[in-house]
Amino acid sequence: MSAWLPGQWLSWWPDALAWPWALALCLLPPLLLLLPPRRRAAAALRVPWPLARTASSTHGGWAWRSVLWLAWALLCVALARPQQYGPPQQPPVQTRQLMLALDLSGSMSEVDMRLGGRPAARIVVARAVLDDFLARRRGDQVGLVVFGQQAHVMAPVTRDLDSVRAQLADAVVGLAGQETAIGDAVALAVKRLRNQQQGQRVLVLLTDGVNTAGVIDPRKAAELAAHDRVRIYTIAFGGDGGRRLFGLSMPSARNSLDEESLRQMAQMTGGQFFRARNSDELAGIYARIDGLEPVEVAAAVQRLRLERYPPWLAAALALLALAALLRGRQ
Repeated sequence: MSAWLPGQWLSWWPDALAWPWALALCLLPPLLLLLPPRRRAAAALRVPWPLARTASSTHGGWAWRSVLWLAWALLCVALARPQQYGPPQQPPVQTRQLMLALDLSGSMSEVDMRLGGRPAARIVVARAVLDDFLARRRGDQVGLVVFGQQAHVMAPVTRDLDSVRAQLADAVVGLAGQETAIGDAVALAVKRLRNQQQGQRVLVLLTDGVNTAGVIDPRKAAELAAHDRVRIYTIAFGGDGGRRLFGLSMPSARNSLDEESLRQMAQMTGGQFFRARNSDELAGIYARIDGLEPVEVAAAVQRLRLERYPPWLAAALALLALAALLRGRQ
């Protein structure tokens, strides 16, 4: 009995009519009855057989005329093309493919930063700033590459940014070795972005050292990125470091940065180079990148219109058949 609930009876009722003016044709049979009679033998207005029979009050009974008129009304409704709205659908949008490359070499354990007013290692600050950056990237596809002596994909390009943030939290210094393979990291990120659908491809590279490992030169990797239309933003991260002697900063090997190479990589691909010496500067850089690469706006939700005239047409034809049967019995 539940299949015949009143609400389910109306599931076929249309939401809209493509040609609502066709409903005006329902008034044609009553208007024909108002026409004045003509004395000549020929009919004053030639109309198809069903309407001619309907307009004449001398043929058929009341039931036959009612069925015929109802069939005509259903034909008019079918002509108006009743339609129903389909389920809401959101067209896919061509979003940004964003890859993050994070340096996990030994120098990232250097404690020359402050976070929350307390001393902190570079990797701790980098993870915190990146996590905040990912929290604002809803709508993009993001992946994570970590590198040290080797480069590894820690999170593939995905829309599930929560999983990328979870992998980021597990990124620790030394996970990929103690040295720095910047070229290999860029080449690996470009390869993963190349396999994605066409769209804006962006790589954000953070490092605190120079290229000391790997088989691919950073400039060669930048050429590959430019060929595949991958825009690279490079961030040289780390304090001035070293020991202080008589008030002067003495740089150490652990704090050397190849800013010129990073600047060239960014210029070759249409990106930008940034220098961050503390947590505030690093957060500001990611905020600037967030503005330079805005999140794509999702397309408006659409609903398809489904044609629903066949049931009305079938009902009209069935009533015409019934009218013919009733006429044959008279």
